[in-house]
Amino acid sequence: MSTSQQLPTHHQREPKPIKRHHSASYYVNRVRDSLTTRISKIICGIFLTLLFVGGIAVFITWLSLRPHRPRILISNFFIPGLDQPDGFENAEISFNVTARNANRAVGYYYDSVEAFVYYRDRAIGSTPLVDSFYQEPKNTTNLSKVLKGATLDVNSDRWRVFRKDFARGAVVFRLDVTAMIRFKLSTWDSKRHRMHANCDVAVGRDGSILATSKNKRCLVYFT
Repeated sequence: MSTSQQLPTHHQREPKPIKRHHSASYYVNRVRDSLTTRISKIICGIFLTLLFVGGIAVFITWLSLRPHRPRILISNFFIPGLDQPDGFENAEISFNVTARNANRAVGYYYDSVEAFVYYRDRAIGSTPLVDSFYQEPKNTTNLSKVLKGATLDVNSDRWRVFRKDFARGAVVFRLDVTAMIRFKLSTWDSKRHRMHANCDVAVGRDGSILATSKNKRCLVYFT
């Protein structure tokens, strides 16, 4: 027999794994666990949905009820005699301020409302506007005053400086309105806050407010 010839080899097959049959209690527990998981997922889904809807409802309510700041605008500002060298002898400043409450459900209590007029950051007059009043939601209130005599501090030197700016085409003043404000929502009242409204206003050669300053919204902040 040739050595190059090899005897056939036989490969033994690996034994198949023995299938194990689970008991009935095993399948009952599997079904029970599956139902518990599904119920837990459903409950979690319902809870998260309610939480999401509730959060949106609270956010919308907060947007509709949160108080907005008052909107203060200057509708008129006038200094007669600004084109006259001796106008300071009868100097006066008249102005009209518009206070707007844009809230839908929040009202304002205004207390101790005062107005101050500044020129180059120096006070030249002040006056009380009104003692107190209540402003309902979606309401506009007009406040007007005339400063003259003891309420207005304008002498010949200041009037001369006015006229220097007047020669350039415009004189710029600043009107500040201050007040103590409380917010009212239904039966709830907030604590008192001091409001400041800073309004830059320019007048022309005839002493009347320029179009660029008319109905211009003032900067409002609280301290």
